[in-house]
Amino acid sequence: MAAVEAATEKIVVTLPDGKPLELPGGATGAEAAAAIGPGLAKAALAIKVGEDLLDLSAPLPDGGEIAIVTDRDPEALELIRHDAAHVMAEAVLELYPGTKVTIGPPIDSGFYYDFEFPADTKITEDDLGKIEEAMRRHIGADESFGRREVSAAEAIEIFRGQDQDFKVELIEDLVRDEGVETVSLYRNGPFEDLCRGPHAPSTGRIKAIKLNSVAGAYWRGDEKRESLTRIYGTAFFSTKDLEAHLELIEEAKARDHRRLGPQLGIFMLRDEAPGMPFWLPNGTTLLRLVETEVRDQLRKRGYQEIATPQVLDEGLWHRSGHWDNYKDDMYFMDDGDRRYALRPMNCPGACLVYAADRHSYRELPLRLAEFGRVSRNEREGVLHGLLRVRAFTQDDAHVYCTEDQIIDEVTSICEAIDELYARFGFEDVHVELSTRPEKSMGSEEQWAKAEAALAAALESQGREYELNPGDGAFYGPKIDFHITDALGRSWQCGTCQLDFQMPERFDLYYTGADDSAHRPVMIHRALLGSMERFAGILIEHYAGRFPVWLAPVQAIVLPISDRHNAYGAKAMEELREAGVRVAVDDRSESIGKKIRDSSIGRYPYMLVVGDREEETGSVAVRSHADGDLGEMPIAEFAVRVRSETGTS
Repeated sequence: MAAVEAATEKIVVTLPDGKPLELPGGATGAEAAAAIGPGLAKAALAIKVGEDLLDLSAPLPDGGEIAIVTDRDPEALELIRHDAAHVMAEAVLELYPGTKVTIGPPIDSGFYYDFEFPADTKITEDDLGKIEEAMRRHIGADESFGRREVSAAEAIEIFRGQDQDFKVELIEDLVRDEGVETVSLYRNGPFEDLCRGPHAPSTGRIKAIKLNSVAGAYWRGDEKRESLTRIYGTAFFSTKDLEAHLELIEEAKARDHRRLGPQLGIFMLRDEAPGMPFWLPNGTTLLRLVETEVRDQLRKRGYQEIATPQVLDEGLWHRSGHWDNYKDDMYFMDDGDRRYALRPMNCPGACLVYAADRHSYRELPLRLAEFGRVSRNEREGVLHGLLRVRAFTQDDAHVYCTEDQIIDEVTSICEAIDELYARFGFEDVHVELSTRPEKSMGSEEQWAKAEAALAAALESQGREYELNPGDGAFYGPKIDFHITDALGRSWQCGTCQLDFQMPERFDLYYTGADDSAHRPVMIHRALLGSMERFAGILIEHYAGRFPVWLAPVQAIVLPISDRHNAYGAKAMEELREAGVRVAVDDRSESIGKKIRDSSIGRYPYMLVVGDREEETGSVAVRSHADGDLGEMPIAEFAVRVRSETGTS
């Protein structure tokens, strides 16, 4: 009788439109999709129950809110890329027996999997086609993804029997660190992997794949552990989408700042100083132009500029809290009995400046800005041009204020960031509010107060933002600004961080209207973040062809022959006097070669000079943006450039 009752039990779930759907007890996501309609059943990839993404085979809870995931949903692409990572591992094990597999996650642009290949096997990009071909066979076979739960002990024996040591280590760590008793395994074809899931119903849902590159990696990112081979790939629901993605990759390669930077005389990197860029003349000019825009915001908003030492006593970093939360990323040096550290951040130095004098409530907010040089001991394997370096400059500032002044100060900082990003051509900006991380200092009450203050500041501006739980700084919550470049990539740049901790640690105070001591609030803010990183983003955003106001060299003078070099030099000097950033190409080369080379240099203007121009005191102007503009008096061209830079 009880069995009959169980079979007739019903559950009710709620669909995205709010309508209820009645299903038999124990019904799965696949059965829910079929109950809605045969078309949806065919298109279904997974199911969302609340915020959880699950396999279609997962049973549904009574009263749950569900949504059927198809290839039109944002979660779908990550899902099939996860599928594709498993298919790649399946293909690799088929082609290279004895390979040990580690982890294979989906990432923003696709997926990767790390492998330890047999000692006599070296995988290069020439091997990717063969692996792709094997993957397509398994995709064409439409192999089902099947999940099973086994005890941790059984899973360890399974993978130990396959000589998959990395999987054994992962499970043992799960048992030790999380106390798990069971784990889930997913099988596609002959390949079974340790995986939390979810997965699509079968490999056939992957419609287009491409393996992109091979790179080195270390097991668990530890340089002291096993050296692995990482294979990157991507997957899409259509060949058209894949082709569009591959075109974007080619465009990204063409814009790569690591190639364009040296080519355009902006920066170079040397083995003698890994992760520490050398700024060339054009790059130094670019940095100064960027700094000028930041300093304009400092002037408008009442900031005072300071400069603090790069090397400070180790004890200061214990006092600030960086020792407990940041010491692994710091450089240290000894001087006899005393130990020093290269600063990884500028804030302790700013606190010493504040503490050096007495302050009244009438002085607040006190805004101290610094273009501070910092150093961080990044692993060499993660360095990436200007985007990930060891030595860089922050457009940093620290605001000391009362609690009543927080909203106005945060609003002013947000407005400055808005104005700067618009000036540099970034129109698509989104904002995140990051809350307390696991590794942090301070009380729950302080964090709650700080998080509420930042949220109130954003809401007072009517600004949309997303919550990013657990990603705050160790001393306080933060607002992060993300810009979108010409290729649609998102970059986190500006930040505004609220800190109740450091004023306590440095015993900072001000004298209030009641003539007693009060603790200030400290706001850490950077409008652009790392100047080096922002320069790399600018290079790629503009593909090295900067707008006239930002171009390190705005025009290049091209004498037609050697006898015109003297006039070319004269034209260059007149333009320099008029405020134009200009160079001259006086090589003994044909004018055609000079023009071709100047195109590679990506100058906004080429100024050709010959007999006619020398006679009339003019230049023949070629604009990248507007084409051939004809002859123009030197003074008139200078006015044109100044009007484009906003300095006329």
